[in-house]
Amino acid sequence: MRPAARTRDDRGLSTVEVVILAPVMMLFILVLVAFGQLVDGRGAVDSAARDAARAGSIQKDPATAMREARRVAADDLANVCSGPVSVVQTSTGFNPKVDPFFTVEVSCQVRGLAMLGLDIPTHLSASFSSSLDPYRRSA
Repeated sequence: MRPAARTRDDRGLSTVEVVILAPVMMLFILVLVAFGQLVDGRGAVDSAARDAARAGSIQKDPATAMREARRVAADDLANVCSGPVSVVQTSTGFNPKVDPFFTVEVSCQVRGLAMLGLDIPTHLSASFSSSLDPYRRSA
């Protein structure tokens, strides 16, 4: 008669385990997704910096180069950033004899952990250089 009493005492135990562990597991999955978005954001910002530098390096004049670099970076980061995209030229000029590279720094605020309700600002930036094309476009 003792074993029957013991099985009755264990009833509902797995339900309690599920009720306790399910929210913990769901939170763990949400954290993984949030950090995945941060990694994806880092890759997107790096890629946007590369594309912006290349788009600017093939232009004929500095104003057009920065305009194209900003356009390309904004297009690349449209679904990644939660705010404006900043593109700043960090190279010294636009003369291949003085500085043969067109360097830009791209930065923006990515969503990241905001999906969990954590208001932690995540500002990512990346820099990339592209050599000035000797056969640049002629307007």
